[in-house]
Amino acid sequence: MNSCDNSSCREDDETEFEEHVFGVRLVEDSIIIEKYLDFHQNVWPEVEKGFKKAGYEHIRLFRFGNYVTMVVKVPAGSDLGRMGQISSESHPRVAEWNKLMDSLQKGLPGTVKGQTWVEMEKIYEYENFN
Repeated sequence: MNSCDNSSCREDDETEFEEHVFGVRLVEDSIIIEKYLDFHQNVWPEVEKGFKKAGYEHIRLFRFGNYVTMVVKVPAGSDLGRMGQISSESHPRVAEWNKLMDSLQKGLPGTVKGQTWVEMEKIYEYENFN
């Protein structure tokens, strides 16, 4: 059982979690989009081991056309930059995966050149407390 408020969640062990939401675009090419989807149907085991080592609790991806949204659940107060670094450095295949994914992605409109994933700002939340 867990309870959440203001993007912080508490599991049975009283660990508090928070969710962060990021967006990215895929390169606008149907072959590249299919390649990206195929990779995410078979994520390399080293990548998921890297997520675990870094302390990610839960990662979900959603897609519409060439837009992808990622929801990341981490312990409250986590340094996401450091977590990403730990994951990337956990195995050479993770760095290879990241480089490959970067070649299939581009930033959302308004991002700076070379920027891919960007954190989204929460503007509304509803929760039924019953």
